[in-house]
Amino acid sequence: MRSGGRFAYYWPVFERLFTHPIWAYRTGTFAFASAWPIGLLITSILVGAALVAWTLWRRRALGWSLLVPVGVLQTALIALILCLLWRPVLNVERVRDRENELAIAVDASASMAYGAAGQSRLQEVAAALQNDTLPRLEKTFAVRLFGFAQSTTPLDSLDSMPAPGRQTRIGDALTQVLQSAGSAPLAGVILFSDGAENGNTLSEERLAEIASYGVPVHTVGIGPEQMTDDLELERVEVASTAPAGSTIDAQIGIRHNGAAQARLRVYDRDNLVAARDVKLRPDAPTTQLSLDLPAGQAGTHELRFVLDPLEGERNVINNTRTRVVNVPATRRNILYVEGEPRWEYKFLRRAVDRDRALRVASIVRTTPNKHYRQGVNSPDELVDGFPSDAAELFGYDAVIIGSYEAAALRTEQHRLLKEFVDKRGGSVLMLAGRYGLSAGGWQNAALAQTLPVQLTGRQPAQFVQRQGQAQLTIYGAESTIPRLDGDPKRNLDRWKNLPPLADYQSLGRLKPGAIVLLEANGQQGRSPLLVWQHYGRGATYILATASTMRWQMRMPSEDQSHEMFWRQLMHAIASTAPSRVTVNSERTVYEDERMVRLEAEVRDERFEPISDATVELHVAPERDTAFSQIMQPSGQGDGRYTATLDAASAGLYRIEMSARVADKEVGTAITHVLRNDGVAEHFATYQHRDLLERIANATGGRYWPLSDLDGLAGAIPYSKAGIVERQTLDLWNLPIVFLTLLALKLAEWLLRLRWGRL
Repeated sequence: MRSGGRFAYYWPVFERLFTHPIWAYRTGTFAFASAWPIGLLITSILVGAALVAWTLWRRRALGWSLLVPVGVLQTALIALILCLLWRPVLNVERVRDRENELAIAVDASASMAYGAAGQSRLQEVAAALQNDTLPRLEKTFAVRLFGFAQSTTPLDSLDSMPAPGRQTRIGDALTQVLQSAGSAPLAGVILFSDGAENGNTLSEERLAEIASYGVPVHTVGIGPEQMTDDLELERVEVASTAPAGSTIDAQIGIRHNGAAQARLRVYDRDNLVAARDVKLRPDAPTTQLSLDLPAGQAGTHELRFVLDPLEGERNVINNTRTRVVNVPATRRNILYVEGEPRWEYKFLRRAVDRDRALRVASIVRTTPNKHYRQGVNSPDELVDGFPSDAAELFGYDAVIIGSYEAAALRTEQHRLLKEFVDKRGGSVLMLAGRYGLSAGGWQNAALAQTLPVQLTGRQPAQFVQRQGQAQLTIYGAESTIPRLDGDPKRNLDRWKNLPPLADYQSLGRLKPGAIVLLEANGQQGRSPLLVWQHYGRGATYILATASTMRWQMRMPSEDQSHEMFWRQLMHAIASTAPSRVTVNSERTVYEDERMVRLEAEVRDERFEPISDATVELHVAPERDTAFSQIMQPSGQGDGRYTATLDAASAGLYRIEMSARVADKEVGTAITHVLRNDGVAEHFATYQHRDLLERIANATGGRYWPLSDLDGLAGAIPYSKAGIVERQTLDLWNLPIVFLTLLALKLAEWLLRLRWGRL
């Protein structure tokens, strides 16, 4: 009923012609009150039609073009008169006057304070109800008024509306209104709201619970469905954690109407870290963009995303969103195994040597029984080559395997390497080489199950010298790994200008979950170059070349493309590996919510879940006194623990989790959350008509614009809820019936007059 407002003007005319309200016709059933059989009516109509046809047949010389219209009009007249003799009626069910209650719930949240022409939406509701609608409803129902925002309050009158609330909780309001009715017959609920539900109280389960009461909810939409001359940061998504010195990918959505361009600025507290002019799409209500941001040094970063306001823009609160990013001080550890000294190894290590967030511990086989170690923390690390113990291998976050035969590892080491991906949640990157991938027999190893390609059998010509240009795929253009420039066009140009590779290795068939980020374009066509996929808790990558050092050797010394690519790739494979002890919140920013839900995970050195630990939270609010709280185990034996914190005041909360088994400390983890007050109601302030229609449809009600309250007052008595009575309404004496009889006879007379044959 999206165009329902257009009919409000015609409803008085309709009721004059049809006597009864339009809702009686929409909900009632048609019948004949006469005891005479319907078959006799049909027979009488057919006999009358036959008599008309016989009389016209006798005058067929006049021509059928004259006779047929007259015959149709005469037959319709006879049929209508016969139907009236059978006494047509309308059987309807209507609520009994003054024996039912009607609840009116008015949204009193802060978004209802917006409006136009100096009148708020809440004032519009009050004016519309007091004008005529409320007195009309009170003639039929015992009306009960409610105002709601975070909570629902019974009202003595519209003048006692509560102060604007910081949240809209429609699901809670409807549930409380329905429950408050108790045993009283409730004919319906009228909900006045803009539908800006931001309290997460209208899940499908909650809506089904509301519908189970059997009471129709009629929703009245308040406010415009599109805000004019307004910019809004509708969506800002960033990772909650990032390695120090890395790049953060921010996904941003801007809602706009009446603007062609916007200026976006990003602040780390008070320091400007990025700015961009955004060209807004004229053919869509929102514009999406990606923005690369520096993660900065270790610590907690409050990133503030700000849109410069439009000239005359009234709501500027929705131009700003804040996100919290935790940059841990700990370094990510990568194990790099090479089967021979080669240039790729040298340039790879050089690319990440200065990255304080990464540590690459490497072993290079220099002779059949001798290995060269670099980047180790102690003399004992990797002293026996590739780890043979789960605790030692699982201490790394990622593993890189270069030109190294599968046969160099024992069966137990192959099993551990597969579990490193599947169970530990680490990442494995395999590089091409003389002894790498299929050339090294890895297609027969346990790790092959986790790889994104189906490695083919060993072939001498798989890894050969052949030139190929690295090219971005559509997935690579969106990924942060091959992003050499924040601007998509410039990034594509930089890849086109990189020197061609000297070699690349043929891979087998891609698996269904594989994602190709780079392709090698050579004389034999395109071949996957950088491909990855998720497997279990971790991921596996393949880089099918050993000549990326060309991007360093054949470019100017100031060009950082090679270093940037490898740092981003190394961060990507290492940063997703979970720590043994973790604590996370549902989100990093809570807007006008005080209950913070946390989940922790505790595992031992072999990453087996620990379900009998004592897990304690130490919470340090920015403004209140610090406190502690014990987390409760999930009960599933999966090493997970949960807790809900009461963030009583606004500000930043530092949350440190510690886990102990008996007297032994397992580990600690830290996270931060930010509570913002007075923010949520200033976002998405337009009318959410789809939500209001969904509520009405699920409960058997209807959606109404505020301008159609006259129709609403007429429809509710026929909603078939509460105490109803059956009524039989006569249809034979309607003004429209007599007008129709007159019109049929007048039309016949006019035809005869025109043809000159009266």
